Amino acid sequence: MSKKVKLAIVGVGNCASSLIQGIYYYQNKGVEELKGLMFPDVGGYRPSDIEVVCAWDIDARKVGKDVAEAIFSAPNCTTIFYKEVPSLGVKVRKGKVLDGCAGHMKDFPEEKSFVISEEKEDELEDVVAHLKETGAEVLISYVPVGSEEAARFYAEACLRAGVAYVNAMPTFIVSDPEWGARFEKEGIPAVGDDIKSQLGATILHRALVQLFVDRGIPIKRTYQLNFGGNTDFLNMLERGRLATKKISKTEAVSSLIPYDIGWENIHIGPSDWVPWLKDKKIAYIRIEGEHFGGVPMSVEVKLEVEDSPNSAGSAIDAIRCAKLARERGIGGPLLSISAYTMKHPPKQFPDHMARRMVIEFIEGKRER
Repeated sequence: MSKKVKLAIVGVGNCASSLIQGIYYYQNKGVEELKGLMFPDVGGYRPSDIEVVCAWDIDARKVGKDVAEAIFSAPNCTTIFYKEVPSLGVKVRKGKVLDGCAGHMKDFPEEKSFVISEEKEDELEDVVAHLKETGAEVLISYVPVGSEEAARFYAEACLRAGVAYVNAMPTFIVSDPEWGARFEKEGIPAVGDDIKSQLGATILHRALVQLFVDRGIPIKRTYQLNFGGNTDFLNMLERGRLATKKISKTEAVSSLIPYDIGWENIHIGPSDWVPWLKDKKIAYIRIEGEHFGGVPMSVEVKLEVEDSPNSAGSAIDAIRCAKLARERGIGGPLLSISAYTMKHPPKQFPDHMARRMVIEFIEGKRER
């Protein structure tokens, strides 16, 4: 059994930065020091067992650099909680641009936006070959929201290279029956779609909705408004890129409500970009309902969190579960870890149930 989880990363942005910093932050810590993790151990794999073996990006300030340097390059702006990441000996390759860069990004300062590298792009056969050459076992896709073509490009590469796929973005691939069937036919594990942060707006909103449902309080209307200052929020200023994102975030919440409250009574989605917030995300959540006797009540919550480490807290588990499935010869969409760490999994489950399913999967009591 390999003692490492050989990881490929597409998109060396803030989320990748937090993930890689975390791998080394936890490296020399004992079991009792593994704080801030949902699952310190996944089938014998700790966070520090993850080894980045290849990476792709399209930004000129990252392409050609060692990954350890690229994660701290502009426009990345997330908190640096472990700056001593050693040189990995892995150069960032130029990915296929496709629809990975929204047109409006060029209207903003370079330090806040993307600068497309002039290096030659890797074509599909190049990506497949490099995945095989480096022995990559799991690929995590961090392409920007709305990059439908780019997301499918790397999913296809995983199918051809036999690499497990983790789709952290809201392009519906793992939850799409046709794509899911392809991964199952090839015996390749897949986790997705759209990463659900460790304790973010979606999981908090779901917990509040579940509380209303469990306590017999009919929900009349609800909203979730999010804004932040990273490139993800800047990218999402182009509303045309938000179709699947809005569906993903809305279904993550509405799937727990056992009745229809009407489309006009639920609003969930990114609201704006505030540059000085950098990687900080602020979410406002409101739920209105009626308790005993039909008397109105409401709950309002404000969440403030560093966005990318919050994402990494879930990615670290999705990656290790994908490796575990690969090791056990399990292919296709992984229902348990997808339901627990993704907003738009192939099948939704209440979070307490999804957590139990993940524990059973790790223990070998559940196949997927």
